[in-house]
Amino acid sequence: MTLLAEARAILPDMVALRRRIHRRPELGLRTPETQRLVVEALDRLGLEPRLGERLTSVTAVIGQDRPGRTVVLRAEMDALPLTEETGLEFASALPGAMHACGHDTHVAMLLGAARLLGERLRRDPEALPGPVLLMFQPGEEGFAGARIMLEEGLLHDLNPPITRGFALHISTLYPAGQVHIRPGALLASADNFFITVHGRGGHASTPHAAADPIPTAAEIVLALQVAVSREVDIFDPVVLTVGHVAAGTTHNVIPETAFLEGTFRCVSEAGRAAMPELIRRVADRVAAAYGLAAEVRFEEIYPATINDPEATAQVTAMA
Repeated sequence: MTLLAEARAILPDMVALRRRIHRRPELGLRTPETQRLVVEALDRLGLEPRLGERLTSVTAVIGQDRPGRTVVLRAEMDALPLTEETGLEFASALPGAMHACGHDTHVAMLLGAARLLGERLRRDPEALPGPVLLMFQPGEEGFAGARIMLEEGLLHDLNPPITRGFALHISTLYPAGQVHIRPGALLASADNFFITVHGRGGHASTPHAAADPIPTAAEIVLALQVAVSREVDIFDPVVLTVGHVAAGTTHNVIPETAFLEGTFRCVSEAGRAAMPELIRRVADRVAAAYGLAAEVRFEEIYPATINDPEATAQVTAMA
């Protein structure tokens, strides 16, 4: 109860901080204003911020000399390329950028946690069993910021080494005051695929003299949905979506190619590993049935988020 009371006491400061960040959203791996704000807040707490080189990340350690294993607490810093139209008094002042995903709140929350942990450690040097590494990460929205931070040595100099890492995400899908968590797979992996159907161009009045890639592309879209529903175990689910279809330049010319772009999301590494073969097989064989060829390319992005069962039980108990 003491900790909750302390958290409630600093809530107005954290709300003000969050709104300050919200007014100045930044995109991708370069978030210099947010970085400066985080550094100023950590300096006031008596911590020693370390800055990234290839991105505007910030890290700091609380309880550096504590003997137990290190715990990482992480928050994202970047916004989304959207223009805010909420009309809020603290709405984004930058056209084309908005904290629509909640990362402004995450930064404020982690700085609030740092404040509470630091104050508790000053009162009682035994309050923390081990160090806490604060990880402020830009480039979460598709820029692999965490990977770059790892490549720059995020975990290399930890002594003692890391035992666990914690991150959370606010959501407008659930009522306030709830914590939604489960052991094992929580968030799906994300990978992209690109299919180019190669045909032969011609005039719309003589389709028999051409090889129209558009009907073939349409068949591939439908066949992929059927293949997922018929071949993938419902207890190891996969979601596949074709989100971009492009072909041709005018109404009366059959184009030479048609282009499909989509994504697939999996909750296991086995399901993720099986998808490229399925997509390639469907595209190749549907195209071959119409006498055309399909070129398939993949882009690996992120694996599934797998929650540690013991840590999940700990968080559930605290919630």
